[in-house]
Amino acid sequence: MSTRRQFLFTGATALAFAGLLPRFVAAESFEVAYSDAEWRKRLPPERYRILREEGTEMPYSSPLNDEHRAGTFACAGCGLPLFSSKTKFESGTGWPSFWQPLDNAVGTRTDSSYGMVRSEVHCRRCGGHLGHVFEDGPEPTGLRYCMNGLSLTFTPDAA
Repeated sequence: MSTRRQFLFTGATALAFAGLLPRFVAAESFEVAYSDAEWRKRLPPERYRILREEGTEMPYSSPLNDEHRAGTFACAGCGLPLFSSKTKFESGTGWPSFWQPLDNAVGTRTDSSYGMVRSEVHCRRCGGHLGHVFEDGPEPTGLRYCMNGLSLTFTPDAA
């Protein structure tokens, strides 16, 4: 390998480990799939940034953080129901948090960005980025699904 090629490879590898290069996730197929241009048409810019580019909203910025009515939280990208309000709890983190998703609602993958290893959570139907899951939640699961409010919509239960 040439010196220049070694330099480029080593530099790219270091940036990737530091989380400064975009992650190249193995191609996954999802039931709901649109082109990038179509996602941009369907989603407002900030929702697009979070759901399609794995962004994060500012803590305490989502009105869903203070949503306490009975109902269902769904994917803002495709509408799949993801979480019941029965599993929502106040984590003190500034993001809507849940101790369990609905059955067959989310998928996870390893996220090694920002120099740490976390479990990224995405909608299993469209692949939209929702947030991360941590092992510091309440019983009965001990998990904390820390979700971006902009990745979700809320529908209250019928009275």
